[in-house]
Amino acid sequence: MKRILYLLFVFISCLQLVSAQQKPQYTQYVFNNYLLNPAVAGIENYTDVKAGYRSQWTGLQGAPVTSYLTISAPLGSNFLNGDATAFPATGGINPSSRLYTQNYMAAEPHHGIGASIISDQAGPINQTTFNLSYAYHLGLAANLNLAVGASAGFNHISLNTALITLENPLDPAISNGNNSQWKPDLSIGTWLYSSTYYIGASVQQLIPQNLYFSSSKAYNQSKTVPQYFLTGGVKVFLTDEITLLPSFLIKVIQPTPITYDLNAKFSFSDKFWFGGSYRHNDSFGVLAGVNVSSFINIGYSYDITTSALNTVSNGTHEIVIGLLLNNRYKVTCPQHLF
Repeated sequence: MKRILYLLFVFISCLQLVSAQQKPQYTQYVFNNYLLNPAVAGIENYTDVKAGYRSQWTGLQGAPVTSYLTISAPLGSNFLNGDATAFPATGGINPSSRLYTQNYMAAEPHHGIGASIISDQAGPINQTTFNLSYAYHLGLAANLNLAVGASAGFNHISLNTALITLENPLDPAISNGNNSQWKPDLSIGTWLYSSTYYIGASVQQLIPQNLYFSSSKAYNQSKTVPQYFLTGGVKVFLTDEITLLPSFLIKVIQPTPITYDLNAKFSFSDKFWFGGSYRHNDSFGVLAGVNVSSFINIGYSYDITTSALNTVSNGTHEIVIGLLLNNRYKVTCPQHLF
């Protein structure tokens, strides 16, 4: 009986994940806002590659496990000092340095492209999303930029029936259905940014899709819903070497209540950082990262579960590794995605 109740608890948790969250959640979205908003593609002056792994509610069998790979890059001949990847022939100040922030000028209009692969497994349900993105950046004022973007692709949803033990092997809820499905995926977003602040809004899953595994009409009421995100952050120079970077994320996913994340991190000489996060009615987190060089940076977070799952969860681990390819200016710390 104890085992049956445990399996029932896990199954209900998976159902709640599919019907409400539907998309993975991230503690280190501040390290990779491209996951939430396609307008971010091409915002930095190098090719930004990030790989992430998140193990949610460790200790709970069938808990969500998410891994992803994203890549984005700027295009165009009118970015920073001409070409998006060129170093000034006569030297001068790195246009992405801390010193340049004092004399920040909006970038000339340019394009951004990106791609992502995200795998999210929760119990017997696995979702893998493939997306391509395009963004356009333009200057609204002398020190203010606006970017708009869209991403499109496909979401593969599968149900591993081998992980489900049923009293009736021919349960109509999952039998005679399509346990491997491809669904179109579309997202749009906008991003307003300067050298010291940003605010962005985006919508994921714009195309509602049926989400069921049975051919019976009695079990085909589950559908995907649009997910709305509003995020923002600011860079506060406490000293010449220490900056405070508070940020927020608001999520609107019907029919669940509005949720929000609050984050704050301290950065030291743009070399390493640490901070904390709070997710409403869900968890507290600690975050830390290091900019190893102009080629690689690493971020890690640990969430302490505060919801009812804290009796069976050992917390959530998340790690992100970033690569800065074609980094002509030898930037060690992202300046627009701070």
